[in-house]
Amino acid sequence: MTAEQLIVTLDGPAGVGKTTLARQVAQRLGLAWLDTGAMFRSLALRLGPGADTLPENILRASCAQWQFSLSGVGADTVLSCNGTPIGNEIRTEGVALLASRIATLPVVRQCLLQAQQEMGRRFPLVAEGRDMGTVVFPTARFKFFLDASPEVRARRRLHDLASRGEQADLQTLAEQIRQRDELDRNRPVAPLRPAPDALLLDTSELDIPGVLQRLLEHIRAKGGPMPLP
Repeated sequence: MTAEQLIVTLDGPAGVGKTTLARQVAQRLGLAWLDTGAMFRSLALRLGPGADTLPENILRASCAQWQFSLSGVGADTVLSCNGTPIGNEIRTEGVALLASRIATLPVVRQCLLQAQQEMGRRFPLVAEGRDMGTVVFPTARFKFFLDASPEVRARRRLHDLASRGEQADLQTLAEQIRQRDELDRNRPVAPLRPAPDALLLDTSELDIPGVLQRLLEHIRAKGGPMPLP
């Protein structure tokens, strides 16, 4: 089985559990975990507010200054930018919204597309994002698209923030999620949508263990690797 055949893609909007599930799938299969949303967030944080209004040539030059790398497997996978591990500094709603804005720009997507595909050539991996199965890894054997209602996703986000000691308003979170959905689903380049050959899963009424089981069963049924205990 080649590295390309061992690529698993998890796409879907914010708040459906992609990060947790991708990390756990990677852990169970012994693969690297690629959080492409973290790449967009990291770039947004480094480029700063107003990045989405920069002239294309300046934005291209700015993006070229930041190089991403991957090491480790499963929960121990580390994504770094210019050699520095990416941490929780990117996990704010402001950074997330700016990331969705710069993700509409072809020059930014092309820059990160090349970095993501290069990592896919080097590592068997589980890739999570918005267009992993449609654009970045269209020939991946194992593709999934996860979804849930904005209200459910907002409650999950509220819980995540509370677990880190951060406060937020549920209605505000739900509105921010709708704004990000609008940007992601209607952008002219690589809009958020399921790949034709992806398995669609609505996670609104499923917990993480339930979704994880469905993912691993589907991978195994299609001839994928046996999950580790």
